[in-house]
Amino acid sequence: MQILFLGTGAGMPSKQRNTSSMILKLLEERGSNWMFDCGEATQHQILRTTVKPRKIEKIFITHLHGDHIYGLPGLLGSRSFLGGEELLTIYGPKGIKDWLEVTLITSQTHLKYPLKIIEIEEGIIFEDEQFIVEARLLEHVVPCFGYRVTQKQLAPELLIEKADELGVPRGPLLRLLKSGQDVELPNGNVVRSSEVTGEPKEGFKLVVLGDTRYCENSILLAKESDVLIHEGTFDTGTEGLAREYGHSTIVDAANVSEKAGAKNLIINHISARFMPEDIKNLLVQVSEYNFPIYIADDFNEFSCINGKLERI
Repeated sequence: MQILFLGTGAGMPSKQRNTSSMILKLLEERGSNWMFDCGEATQHQILRTTVKPRKIEKIFITHLHGDHIYGLPGLLGSRSFLGGEELLTIYGPKGIKDWLEVTLITSQTHLKYPLKIIEIEEGIIFEDEQFIVEARLLEHVVPCFGYRVTQKQLAPELLIEKADELGVPRGPLLRLLKSGQDVELPNGNVVRSSEVTGEPKEGFKLVVLGDTRYCENSILLAKESDVLIHEGTFDTGTEGLAREYGHSTIVDAANVSEKAGAKNLIINHISARFMPEDIKNLLVQVSEYNFPIYIADDFNEFSCINGKLERI
């Protein structure tokens, strides 16, 4: 799993941070990318990366504040101009469909690909043979969702040396064994899948929260996740402002992560009041927690393998 932050700021763009947007890279898993939020100028940020708009398969919108959606119309149009033909599905709160349809019609933006807009409620909003996506309402000043992406159990690893010992020829029989089927060799011997495969591996669990006060649904979504992405708009000393405006402090985010048993925490949605030199002080405020905590910058990319998170 790889995560790319296109924008990590709160409210309005600054010289250091653009408005909210993040890419979950699933090129290996399904040949596409998923986007979470699409603030103003997101397509400009994409130009500085290797992300191809036509490879964006799904966009998950947390809520309808401008710093999370104003980049959508431009991105949708550009995806069409750049040769996108595959279905794009957008998930978001009630109102996202009307807003997008009126914007596209008024601007006479004609898309060359099918666009599906799903206005969501709490619960499982997507499931296929690979992934489950669950949404829960958070506590902001407008309806706002958090998303939990769960990769289903992966196929067990093929123990190729063991297969060689049992005389399994390279080719289709190996694929059958890896998929869990027993096979009969040309000499009549039967090789069982369990003999040449390891234990199935658990897939990753990623949680992306929108703007929110500290709340129980954040903890429920983040339970035992590999990576929790949580806003940290405010810091210690500005807790009152955080509650008033429906946001969290960096300590709130760390408390959610700790109570949920999340393995790694990434803080985003950083207020423009914090300059680059303030970031070290923010991390000091959560230095007592015994799990990895990162503050994301625009264009930061992270890789998570077997629960271990690394900044690329």
